[in-house]
Amino acid sequence: MAFKQQRKRTRPGGGSRRRKYCFFCKEKVEHVDYKDFTTLRRFMSERGKIRSRRTTGACRKHQNQVSNAVKRAREMALLPYSNR
Repeated sequence: MAFKQQRKRTRPGGGSRRRKYCFFCKEKVEHVDYKDFTTLRRFMSERGKIRSRRTTGACRKHQNQVSNAVKRAREMALLPYSNR
């Protein structure tokens, strides 16, 4: 009886992707500040949406802090809700 050979999974583009590291862990930031809107802009799309952890590379703890900080900054009118 012949055994099925497992195919190696490769990405369509080929090559390997570099691991993303949490920006805040690397900079040793304890708490994400809502008043630092220039840093928060890195974690938002051009349309004003909060980017996911998968896209930004942030860890779970800091991604939660980023989302809360963005929401607070929007409420204080430091960041827009949407860009048209």
